[in-house]
Amino acid sequence: MLSSELVLSGRYRLDDRVATGGMGDVWRATDLVLGRQVAVKVLLPALVSDPDFIARFRAEARIMASLRSAGIVQVFDCGEDELPDGSHADYLVMEFVEGEPLSKRIEAAGQLEVGETMSVVAQVAQALHAAHARGIVHRDVKPSNLLVQEDGTVVLVDFGVARSTNVTSITSTNAVPGTALYMAPEQAAGRPVSGATDIYALGAVAYCCLTGGPPFTGDNPLQVAVRHLDDEPPELPHEIPQAVRDLVARALAKDPADRYPTGAAMAKAAREAISDSPTAMVPVALRGATGPATTRDDLPTVATVPAGGSAGRQVVPG
Repeated sequence: MLSSELVLSGRYRLDDRVATGGMGDVWRATDLVLGRQVAVKVLLPALVSDPDFIARFRAEARIMASLRSAGIVQVFDCGEDELPDGSHADYLVMEFVEGEPLSKRIEAAGQLEVGETMSVVAQVAQALHAAHARGIVHRDVKPSNLLVQEDGTVVLVDFGVARSTNVTSITSTNAVPGTALYMAPEQAAGRPVSGATDIYALGAVAYCCLTGGPPFTGDNPLQVAVRHLDDEPPELPHEIPQAVRDLVARALAKDPADRYPTGAAMAKAAREAISDSPTAMVPVALRGATGPATTRDDLPTVATVPAGGSAGRQVVPG
């Protein structure tokens, strides 16, 4: 059982639990060796019991630790320790990012201005480009995983964990953990994912910024996943510049080949989409107090369907 003041591996003292997700708990912690504040993500026991998952998790942690990008949370360390009750804990140590979740910002404002939205898109797309170049696919890009810092820098967190998951070991064969509201069609259908999967999710995030809600909703995750597969999103308001609407439409293309080929290409398009606007690339400064927020897209969901899926397909939303 995890609790405040517990010290992992004689080095990382857990101070406060700041978030709980589908992969485990995130704690604000203190690195007792270097005397600095860090974030420690402790994996769920179900994941720790899977040696294949742990091997991939550690391999990707090493890759993430080598990445240097202002838009990607920095990974410092990973390890394991035996807890006082005899159980084992595997954990990931990251920089602690002081910021406001984008989900909280959208909730407070209702919707974001075009300039602010394109600033978010450009920064996140560039960060995704750096990760994709190293073979890492996030698979869970959503507003609550984007933290806005005081200087306007947007940082993508929870990187690498979803990519490492051995799905069949923690859910039924026909289920995939994640968030259906921002899930690309190929991910919802259980097909292989790629960098284009993150591009789609970022397009859905942009749509949410501009309208106040994701492109598709439903009564349950399965219904949302089917809409990602079959439906076209409602048209964006006509007062939004055509270039911005075109950007979102291309990112939300059903076929991965029809989306932006790279995150860098999407970032470039975001900058160019409002290059003539007097508010182009407005820094996304914090509006209020920082801190974790719990919104609908914070909650991991799992839905299962028969192998035949919907309309003869296997649909496995998060």
